Amino acid sequence: MIPHLPLTLGPAGAVRALADALAAGLDPETQPPRTAVAVPAGELLLMPAAAGGYAGVKTAGVVPGNPARGLPRITGSYLLLDGPTLQPLALLDGADLTALRTPAVTALALDRLAAPDARHLVLFGTGPQAYGHLAALLAVRPIDRVTVVGRRRGPAEELAAHARTLGPTAAVGGPEAVAGADLVVCCTTARTPLFDGRLVPDHAAVAAVGSHEPGAREVDSTLVRRSALYVEARAAALREAGDLLVAFAEDGPAPLANLSELVAGGEVVPHDRPRLFKSVGMAWEDLAVAAAQYENATRPGAT
Repeated sequence: MIPHLPLTLGPAGAVRALADALAAGLDPETQPPRTAVAVPAGELLLMPAAAGGYAGVKTAGVVPGNPARGLPRITGSYLLLDGPTLQPLALLDGADLTALRTPAVTALALDRLAAPDARHLVLFGTGPQAYGHLAALLAVRPIDRVTVVGRRRGPAEELAAHARTLGPTAAVGGPEAVAGADLVVCCTTARTPLFDGRLVPDHAAVAAVGSHEPGAREVDSTLVRRSALYVEARAAALREAGDLLVAFAEDGPAPLANLSELVAGGEVVPHDRPRLFKSVGMAWEDLAVAAAQYENATRPGAT
């Protein structure tokens, strides 16, 4: 029987796992694309990857109707395999893995894109990814102020109250709060821009992580045109990153730097204009975090 492995790695550990995978030479540009299949309930995703001594595959469901049923919008499972033999090693909860690795990717990128004195986070969204991003960013950045922007006041107030238990001051605000932001994170199901890109200060770093569809976007073309652009992988972004693709259709393509270049330090980060990181989610990220969790759980002395 394949053991079920709980996720105890935590945000800081997940960020380290991703950075270590890239430092070891993993090239996101060579990783296979996800397979997406429309099903009656929503969308079924298949995400395989192999690197180092491991391989793995995530099956994930995106079910828009689940929240109304009191169920998670994202479902799934992750199967971790031994790389040389492809023998199963462990099963992990796919939704929990996604909720951990996606914020860790954002934190890894924004830790390198943020201005040194960045303190004010404006956070769009009130779901599990918003909570995860808050935890991940607090693990890597000295944030002391959070503004939560949500469609409904109640969930936004709940997230702001949670943020205050973690140390920062926090309040609910509107989209115009980006004008005073050092960091902006968008982790919503929006399909159209959440705020006016002209308002974002030049010193700010922005992450848009809520969609992986060519026609959906959380940020507008104005912000894309103003910003230095960073992605997990150029190939993946040019397939799935609607925030960029819509802007490129209007104004033509712009240069993209990928995350591995940012982590390696070979990419010069400008601070005279916004820095925009667009994430679509990739299978290598799940593999890196799952493998790190497995090694932590199986090392001598682990409990």
